[in-house]
Amino acid sequence: MNARYFLAAIAALSTFAHAADTSQFDPTVAERLATAHKALAAKDFSLAMKELNAAVREEPRNAEVHNLIGYTFRVRANPDLPKSFEHYNLALKYNPNHKGTHEYIGEAYLMDKKPDEAEKHLAKLESICGNKTCPEYQELANAITVYKSKVAKN
Repeated sequence: MNARYFLAAIAALSTFAHAADTSQFDPTVAERLATAHKALAAKDFSLAMKELNAAVREEPRNAEVHNLIGYTFRVRANPDLPKSFEHYNLALKYNPNHKGTHEYIGEAYLMDKKPDEAEKHLAKLESICGNKTCPEYQELANAITVYKSKVAKN
């Protein structure tokens, strides 16, 4: 074999091997979601958004990714409710029965002083998973109760 062809073949194989190696180290969407969950638990919203933005580029129709982006916009120090609602609505577009999104969008509606909208999502949760053993239902029902008791005191 001619040395020039041999070197070209080695270079091509090296490039292919490098591409294969780097893809091994790119996090999957599931890994990015796990990292985002940990970051959110630590209130590291910057890292959470970095991971979630990368995940949404890979899977733009992933309801859980949009749910967590909406959550991140809602719970950070300066909430951005319009962005939060945008992503919650995308999550529900891609998975109309996403329990976490119904809980979180209901909580966002309470922040936006729209308890009737929150109660619509509570009703949807009841139809999806019931009201006795469904943690998302219980969380939103509790949030609505707290909201109403605060409004009644004022």
